[in-house]
Amino acid sequence: MTAVTTARPVRRWALDLGAMAVLLLVALIGFWPTFGGASFMLTAIGGILLGLAVALVCAWRRWGVLVIAGITIVVYFLFGGALALPQTTIASVIPTLDTFAGLALGAVTSWKQLLTTVAPVSAADGHLLVVYLVALLAAVTAGSLAVRLRQAAWALLPVLGAFVLVIAMGVPDPAFPLVQGVVLAVVTVIWLSLRAWWAPQNSAVDVSQVDPTRAAHMRTRRLIGGVAVVAIAAGAGIAVSAATTPIEPRQVFRDSIIPPFNVRDYASPLQSFRGTVRDQKEKTLFTVSGLPDGARVRLAAMDDWDGVVYNVADGGPESSSAFAPLRADMVPEAEGVPASVRVEIADYSGVWVPGVTATDDLTFDGSRAEELRRGAYHNVGTETTITTAGLTKGDAYTLDVIVPPKVTDEQLAEASFANITLPPTKNVPEDLATLAADIISDAEAETDIERVRALETYFAEGGFFSHGLEGEVLSRAGHTAERIATLLGGDQMIGDDEQYAVVMALAAREMGIPARVVMGYYPDEKQEGEPVFTATGDDVHAWVEVAFEGFGWVTINPTPPEDKVPQDQNTKPRVDPKPQVLQPPPPPQEPVDLPPTVPDDREPEDDTPNILGIIAVILAIVGVSLLVLLILASPFIVIGAWKAAKRRSRRLAERRSDRISGGWDELTDRAIDYGARLAPGGTRTEEAAVVEAALTVPTVTALAERADGQVFGPAEPTDEEVDAFWNDVDAAVGGMGKDVGFWKRLKARLSIRSLTGKGRIAARMQDLKDAATARIRREPGNIDKNAKRSESENTP
Repeated sequence: MTAVTTARPVRRWALDLGAMAVLLLVALIGFWPTFGGASFMLTAIGGILLGLAVALVCAWRRWGVLVIAGITIVVYFLFGGALALPQTTIASVIPTLDTFAGLALGAVTSWKQLLTTVAPVSAADGHLLVVYLVALLAAVTAGSLAVRLRQAAWALLPVLGAFVLVIAMGVPDPAFPLVQGVVLAVVTVIWLSLRAWWAPQNSAVDVSQVDPTRAAHMRTRRLIGGVAVVAIAAGAGIAVSAATTPIEPRQVFRDSIIPPFNVRDYASPLQSFRGTVRDQKEKTLFTVSGLPDGARVRLAAMDDWDGVVYNVADGGPESSSAFAPLRADMVPEAEGVPASVRVEIADYSGVWVPGVTATDDLTFDGSRAEELRRGAYHNVGTETTITTAGLTKGDAYTLDVIVPPKVTDEQLAEASFANITLPPTKNVPEDLATLAADIISDAEAETDIERVRALETYFAEGGFFSHGLEGEVLSRAGHTAERIATLLGGDQMIGDDEQYAVVMALAAREMGIPARVVMGYYPDEKQEGEPVFTATGDDVHAWVEVAFEGFGWVTINPTPPEDKVPQDQNTKPRVDPKPQVLQPPPPPQEPVDLPPTVPDDREPEDDTPNILGIIAVILAIVGVSLLVLLILASPFIVIGAWKAAKRRSRRLAERRSDRISGGWDELTDRAIDYGARLAPGGTRTEEAAVVEAALTVPTVTALAERADGQVFGPAEPTDEEVDAFWNDVDAAVGGMGKDVGFWKRLKARLSIRSLTGKGRIAARMQDLKDAATARIRREPGNIDKNAKRSESENTP
């Protein structure tokens, strides 16, 4: 009987822990989009196994909550280096002091770091610590509840908590919702069913007293019932996953800290076209090494026009505004010749990243490489890259590109326009559709490429070129509806790339042709073929791209040559169209069967309750899961916050002289925390002498003299002097802990001597004690007693 009783808990515990392991692993798979792959899986599996091992050992030994918490903390620090912070360990296994410090601080700070980092995050940046914490704490809690409680369903609470926390800490894109839902439902039903079947009350029935036929019938019914329950659970999981899969991106905690990227927050680069030509004509904006022959450097492709500006569309996941975080292998199906292009930024500045079609990978280097990478987004459809950090002089990056083969008109002769849905144009100048139809009719164009070439020829050969700069024919900047109407309605067409690219794109769109405007740079005939392309403001251009089925976007150049300038303002370079030969526009083509999209009409005020609800759930889960660690870390948090508040009040004092005084007080407080004894009422020079003697900080005396001079000087110190003084104070404070060990620095950070004034009180008490001792020695009565004692000793 004892052997049977012993076997049952072992079998049940194996079932409980196995079920918890599978459920928690399913929950943690939700981190897949956050890390952009499976780089976190080893940490997740390791944390789950360690947590379940702690739960098993503590249940076997019947240890209580405090012992479980203590063992969990030991396991966290012992194995956290290898699983979460391998970069701080020796041989990726043996922890160091930096490992323990990172684990201690990371238990509090890693959550914020993960949420404030643009996904996909890198496992090498310490973000695995969040995965490790969630896996370890959820496994300890779920495993302990599963093996200890009679009602094992309570163990599902930490599992569901892990699900919610992973979603809230993740990204809007789900990982594998269908698989997660099905596995969660099936495993839960099987686990609870087997656990109920193996319960002691069910095992107490004497099988010998049951009719064999009835027993077989009961087993069959149980088997069929179990299969039915599992099937229902699987169906329910699929239904729940399908019902809960959001049509719009789900709201996560990250969105309330880092708002989702919206390219429409940045001005269209085409708006700065004329300014670039005028102000940066001779400036070297950037250099490009390895630019393939015939390739162009592009800033952005724009397909949305509202009558004021040509911009990227403000649409759904298939539009030109659908930017995703930068990653490798962005165009795995691209065909062409691979090439490596190096771009070095000079006087160019802005968020639009100069690139080359088709970019497969982009790698930043230099001092701002990580900052630029974290803020980089790319749209594969438009071959446009943007970095929210903004490019500045000295930045550099390397592009791995796939150069597509050149397409000729002969190849396009049988090709039709691609079925691409573009946003509708608005406020198009009147009669532009009629003009476009007349141009195509006059050219007797029959194929799609001939229709495009007819429009291109009309503008390139019928117009004149002018930037409108000094010494050139008047040509206003901009590409609004009024400017385009003026271009078409005047006696002659005069403009530059900005106007001609826009007017041809609009004319093509009026004829049902999928066209967009691209702005970028390319070398002229003198620079073409050179190993390094030096881009200046004079090399900026705009052109049109038209989409053909099977060939992609084809470049069209509707701008007249730059040397084609009007001889006088009365020249009429174009032939009036024949209004009597009107051809109806081609019938609209069937759109591509794309997945249905729902526009994001959410209002900020409607999102607020959802965000607050997510925050409340996260705070509750994290508060319960990290209770022990937070209690241990609470002194550090409270003391650090107290000191930070004092520093902030001193740094932001109303009077600048008070900020100088506050800076000196900040220095002396840190000195007191490191053990210096400063007597109250001393001058800054006296305090500097004590600090210099106690802590060997040679710059303190000079800081004291500067503080006295700026506080008591005839004029109020300037903001620059205040900033310089605080920078020197921070350097001096850093020097205090430079030559001491980690534990002494930690002790100083946790010290409350500077907060309570204990250091100054202790120094004052010592001074009073010394003074009292000296006074006792100098009192007259004591002097007489000493004299008599001396006389008696000297008398024979």
